[in-house]
Amino acid sequence: MTILDEIIEVKKEEVSGLRNKYSLNSFKEMKYFEVAPLSFINEIKRNRNVSIIAEVKKASPSKGIIKADFNHLKIAQNYFAAGVNAVSILTDEKFFQGSINYLREIAEIKEVPILRKDFIIDEYQIFEAKANGADIVLLICEALSKGQVDELSHAAFECGLEVLLELHSADQVEKINFDVHNIIGVNNRNLKSFNVDLNTTAELACYLTDDTILVSESGITKEEDIKFLKKNGINAVLVGEHLMSSKNIKAKVEELKEWCSYES
Repeated sequence: MTILDEIIEVKKEEVSGLRNKYSLNSFKEMKYFEVAPLSFINEIKRNRNVSIIAEVKKASPSKGIIKADFNHLKIAQNYFAAGVNAVSILTDEKFFQGSINYLREIAEIKEVPILRKDFIIDEYQIFEAKANGADIVLLICEALSKGQVDELSHAAFECGLEVLLELHSADQVEKINFDVHNIIGVNNRNLKSFNVDLNTTAELACYLTDDTILVSESGITKEEDIKFLKKNGINAVLVGEHLMSSKNIKAKVEELKEWCSYES
């Protein structure tokens, strides 16, 4: 059993708990469900440079604890102050030590779109994301069938959310409906080995349409990485560990912004 298989089994248990605790209508009664979401697509269109999705991430299965002095609100405030284009928030508890509470509390102070990053396999998680202030949800092709990708995307769009559809390999491209999926994330981390290779973005970019918003994820740590990704037509980067491991997050984001600029 791979780590992804293990995670999905845990998610099935979590969804069962959600279904026992809530109805879909009960999510609709929560504070943020009727609040108009912010658009990451609009952020991209306004930005002449490579956009930055900065991640709030305490831990990971491969690295363990990334930030011991973790304060999700302080981290988010630093991201907003530094002028990122979106913030990704890990909500998985068992494997990444995240929380849905982090999403809801950051939604109180958000200045740009926020992404619920989790392993979503059921519409209840979509409704839960919207009810807790998300603007975007992550759907992972490797974790879902094509039918599930279509169904969960429809549920997200019905809630007014945007979808970041994530690829790890070329054999998952067939799950993309380019008529509706306009934000594609390429994760440079191999889900089986956890090795990271930025060439994954370069290899998968050629499968995407010209009007697709391309987000490169994982393994971005230096200016040369951004230069390489720029050459391969990216619109945005999602950066977590590089920022979270820094003692001065705001300064590290400002440095990343300089790398992402097309103005020298």
